[in-house]
Amino acid sequence: MPLIVNEVEAKRLARAIASDLALYNQEKVKQGIENDSFYEVMKDELSEGKELFLSRLSPELKQNKLIIQLYERAVADVIIKLSGQRIKSKIW
Repeated sequence: MPLIVNEVEAKRLARAIASDLALYNQEKVKQGIENDSFYEVMKDELSEGKELFLSRLSPELKQNKLIIQLYERAVADVIIKLSGQRIKSKIW
C-alpha cells in the first residue's frame, strides 16, 4: 500500500482505525466508559492502532504534530463520543 501523504487521507485512516477498534472491542469499550477507565482498558488496542496509523503515514506527515494528533482525536470522536451517547458513565 502507498503511504498517505495528505491530511484528508490521514484523517480518514485514523477514523477507520478507531471505528474498527470500537467494532471489535465493544465489551472493552463499554467496560472502560462505564468505569471511567477507557484508556487503561484499551491500552494495548489503542497502541496497536496508533502503530498502524503511523506505519501508513509518509515521513513528512509523521513530522507534523497536528497530523499525529488526528489519531487521538479520532479515538475521542469515534469511540468515546459515539459510545458515550449510549453507554451510561459516572462522568456524564
